[in-house]
Amino acid sequence: MKSYIGVVQMNTSDNLAANLAYAKVQIEHAAFVGLDLISFPETFLYIGADNQQKHQLAQSLEGEIVETFRALAVQYNLSILLGSIYEKTKDDERLYNTSVLLNRQGELAGVYRKIHLCDAPTLGYNESEGVKAGDRLVVVEHEIGNVGFSICYDLRFPELYRGLTAQGAEIIFVPSAFFLLTGRHHWLPLLTARAIENQVYIIAPNQWGEHYQGRASSGSSVIIDPWGSVLCCAPERSGLIFSTLDLSYLREVRTNMPLLQQRRPELCQ
Repeated sequence: MKSYIGVVQMNTSDNLAANLAYAKVQIEHAAFVGLDLISFPETFLYIGADNQQKHQLAQSLEGEIVETFRALAVQYNLSILLGSIYEKTKDDERLYNTSVLLNRQGELAGVYRKIHLCDAPTLGYNESEGVKAGDRLVVVEHEIGNVGFSICYDLRFPELYRGLTAQGAEIIFVPSAFFLLTGRHHWLPLLTARAIENQVYIIAPNQWGEHYQGRASSGSSVIIDPWGSVLCCAPERSGLIFSTLDLSYLREVRTNMPLLQQRRPELCQ
């Protein structure tokens, strides 16, 4: 089975209206070229230094933001990955960093809350100060295949991807706002490794360029196949790229090199 998948590279700002308008233009473009699914980066509707504003913009999954994209999915007859949005929590002052997959009918096909939070002294960034970690791996059945979810910093934890693959994932999303400092060295090698070792398609929409006060993202949004080949990679600008995914090819790779059946996990405890 083949599907036509799009990846949006963005330079998100602290202007929600402008970010939303850009996303709508890309969805219209995706429909025009006949995509089955369009994917956006991490926190694609807001990146800014004002934590108070971040909290003011956060919503529940029943809020106006998700409802807007549900309507767009129906209007344009395609699935949409909201790479991540800030989701209000009921019992904590912090927010969830939440990825939402909408199907063509505008239904919530999958919801994943980022598990690994980027507390990195090298980057001067402590995500856990404002974000609450999720605690559940998510794999869902979708028309394009069995889809697993991850977000940005999760990429550094291979056991998460092995767990998603063990639960049947054939395609794994990695929406990100990967820092420029680390991304220029780590982004593509880590994504390629996750694709090869799990024999999955990796779909990784990333933020690009400077956002505020020196905070910059690395770009190179990409789709990688189960052999580790780059099917498409975004240039140094915002925009939409796309490629075809072929699950029959994935199964061929897994049959001809049956890594997942040759594992010895009992020796790795």
